Amino acid sequence: MACFCCFDSKVVGGNSSCSSGKGKSHQCSVKYGFSLVKGKANHPMEDYHVAKIAKFGEQELGLFAIYDGHLGDTVPAYLQKHLFNNILKEEDFWTDPASSIIKAYESTDQAILSHSSDLGRGGSTAVTAILINNQKLWVANVGDSRAVLSRRGVAIQMTIDHEPNTERGSIENKGGFVSNMPGDVARVNGQLAVSRAFGDKNLKTHLRSDPDVQHLDIDPDVELLILASDGLWKVMENQEAVDIAKRVKDPQKAAKKLIAEALNRESKDDISCIVVRFKG
Repeated sequence: MACFCCFDSKVVGGNSSCSSGKGKSHQCSVKYGFSLVKGKANHPMEDYHVAKIAKFGEQELGLFAIYDGHLGDTVPAYLQKHLFNNILKEEDFWTDPASSIIKAYESTDQAILSHSSDLGRGGSTAVTAILINNQKLWVANVGDSRAVLSRRGVAIQMTIDHEPNTERGSIENKGGFVSNMPGDVARVNGQLAVSRAFGDKNLKTHLRSDPDVQHLDIDPDVELLILASDGLWKVMENQEAVDIAKRVKDPQKAAKKLIAEALNRESKDDISCIVVRFKG
């Protein structure tokens, strides 16, 4: 049975114990669905999500996010509870969403670092999508959780994977190094496989937490948006994901189908997926 998470107007976040759920806009045909599956690693589920369409005064906002934690689940749980609230509290949010998103990402990271005695030494990636009145889409990310859009069936990656080799210069300029051991992925200081993340206090002098932000006007050619943790993208190309999701009209079933395919391809990581369908 699907699990439908509860929200209120102040606290925006989904219950990480929910394995699946869905919802829709009250104004138009936008629908969304999500699904989460724990990986085979011997630790608790470290993926958290937000999936919600809500009224804020006269505005309708779609709020969608995947937070993929590492070295524990406390940082993604914190992001689930606070990041969107911090973005929406920025006084310039309605006039300058991009600047507000960047400021809120940075202030949230500072709050996480200042509470490291409670939250621990772990961290989290993030990919967030804000849909304003079903017309304007703002996508931001740190790390390798990814957002992919379908326009006329063609996959368009809306985020940048922040990998140590691609941001080696920034890491080395801050006194860090990138390891490339045989049989392993590149890692910051031999530890972390992403070059930007929330938290990670022990590595923060060599990491960035500023997001890449992209904006898109939703037109009739835009069909759907997929947000997912790297447990999906490690085993699936962007176009493959779009092709699978397009064939399933129910976005909740589409998210489940994507995860089932990733598991079939032997992804062993936690996998979280949100599918937002802009038209039937």
